[in-house]
Amino acid sequence: MRSWLTKTISCLLAVMMLTGTAAVDVQAAGPVGAGTVQAASSGPVSSELHGVWISYLEWNKLPTEVNAFRKAVDQMMDNCVSLGMNAVFVHARSHGDAMYPSSYFPWSKMVSGQQGKNPGYDPFAYMIEAAHARNLEFHAWVNPYRVTGYLNQWSDVSSSNQAKKWLTDSDTSNDRWVLKQDGEYYYNPSIPQVRKLIEDGIQEIIDKYDVDGIHFDDYFYPSLDNNDANRWFDKPEYDASGSSKTISVWRRDNVNTLVREIYQLVKAKNGKIQFGISPAGYVKNLRSDAAYFCDIDTWMSQSGYIDYIMPQLYWGFECRTSAGQLADYAYTQNLNTWVNLKKQGPVKLYLGLIADRAGKDIKDNNAVSEWLSHDDILKRQVLAARGTGQVSGFSFFSYSSFYEDTAKKEVENLKSVLK
Repeated sequence: MRSWLTKTISCLLAVMMLTGTAAVDVQAAGPVGAGTVQAASSGPVSSELHGVWISYLEWNKLPTEVNAFRKAVDQMMDNCVSLGMNAVFVHARSHGDAMYPSSYFPWSKMVSGQQGKNPGYDPFAYMIEAAHARNLEFHAWVNPYRVTGYLNQWSDVSSSNQAKKWLTDSDTSNDRWVLKQDGEYYYNPSIPQVRKLIEDGIQEIIDKYDVDGIHFDDYFYPSLDNNDANRWFDKPEYDASGSSKTISVWRRDNVNTLVREIYQLVKAKNGKIQFGISPAGYVKNLRSDAAYFCDIDTWMSQSGYIDYIMPQLYWGFECRTSAGQLADYAYTQNLNTWVNLKKQGPVKLYLGLIADRAGKDIKDNNAVSEWLSHDDILKRQVLAARGTGQVSGFSFFSYSSFYEDTAKKEVENLKSVLK
């Protein structure tokens, strides 16, 4: 009798979770410190998104010769399927450049070794073909404002790059359309011509390629300081605008305008194409008046901005503050924050999780890093999210991390709940 009752309750819970009639408070589902959350169902929901980010770092490792490139991409997509994925989020534009032949942006150095150099074929088209041949959704991932950083320095930027053109031509009126902040270059979000360039680039992608989605991540405004003239960024544009809004609201409006217009042009092309954003994962930082200026509250409560939000919840269950207290951004607390936000509007909630930390000594203010103490963190994060009945899927950063020796046990445990 007890066995029959247990099975019946389990079935009812699973049905309720699928229909959205039940939500489980993950904080109440187990000891918070240990992160031992019991989900309503351990098996993946059939409609659940399982994605992996394939970044410019992976592009940089791929061979440039066409046949070798195709062979490597075929293997990459086969691997994604074997991991239990059904979607890939692939960089189309990471630094004001393009992984495809573009009328607006130069070829990325990640595909040919030198920005502006044509590799002689369309690697992006083949990446899409290989993904779709394996029933993987393909989402084109774009960093809208970033021009330099990491593997792409100003000396790498091609003379054909619009950012360099604006900064080196004889027209002084466009000199502030690209700004340098803390040693890196960004397109100025307050400039209509910048917004038009970014939108033209998105239009080009959806016109030329059969993509399932357009995807932005967390690179919006850099860190700023309105009290330091060297770190004002677009404050002069705000001062000249005569706006009655605070500068923080004005900056959020700049980003909101771009996001809203991208959404409109994507839906005008094809209503089935998804547009979503993966911001940094700690809400308190996103609401800061010193960086990002991502208006998540508007995006998630109002229609017409995004189809989904995918916050990067890159912390474990046990991360602590320097004072030894469980951090607000520890996984369980953070998950509940985003679930509550999700309930405010029509936007789907996906979670960005990180495989790159598996098996590594990540500083989390524990005597021994949680990522060294446990090899099932990602698995438990997936189960905890499913237990809320509010999370529609996951994407993992990044593809290469799944094949690091330190991640083997963590990946095997994760695969058990993705297939």
